[in-house]
Amino acid sequence: MSDVLDTTLMTSAFVTLFVIMDPVGTVPIFLSLTSGRSKATARRAAWQAVGVSFVVISAFAFFGQRILDYLHISLPALQCAGGLLLLLVALELLTGNEKEPTQQVGTNVALVPLGTPLLAGPGAIVATMLFSRRVHDFGDFTAVALAVVLVHLCIWAAMRYSLPILRLIRESGVLLVTRIAGLLLSAIAVQLVADAVRAFIAGEG
Repeated sequence: MSDVLDTTLMTSAFVTLFVIMDPVGTVPIFLSLTSGRSKATARRAAWQAVGVSFVVISAFAFFGQRILDYLHISLPALQCAGGLLLLLVALELLTGNEKEPTQQVGTNVALVPLGTPLLAGPGAIVATMLFSRRVHDFGDFTAVALAVVLVHLCIWAAMRYSLPILRLIRESGVLLVTRIAGLLLSAIAVQLVADAVRAFIAGEG
């Protein structure tokens, strides 16, 4: 047992989660989903999305395998479900149908799709579960926990400071960003589903 912080584990976990969760890549999607809302609402959405993502990631780090085993859900099934949900959001962004739901009072885009499955998606959940298996002492726990916290701080900063960009590009720019975000998000969704199908086939083989 060691209380010494494992910087190698922390760096590995941080880099892996940073690449998977892609704070910079969430900016255009965040801008498109929060367009037409007040600055205060957009800032609150950034905090809420990060908070939801952190809670979901932490829950799966501690109880993920037990949850999946109890519900008889495989990791590929979780990945495929997340991909299909993201694909629905991507199609709304591409067709322009996202404006009505985002204007509704009861709709909170910070929870779905921003918090999950965009940030706390299957890839991030699985990666966190794998890193949690490498925790054997307090030093390892601190390393993984710090990595998760730092990645979420990066995500919050990226979304929080995207608001000045929103003021600069105005409505026409937001429309362009929305279409690009929809295209990128649809590609991510298809990749998730394809990876899940490959995992299913490999499991059967």
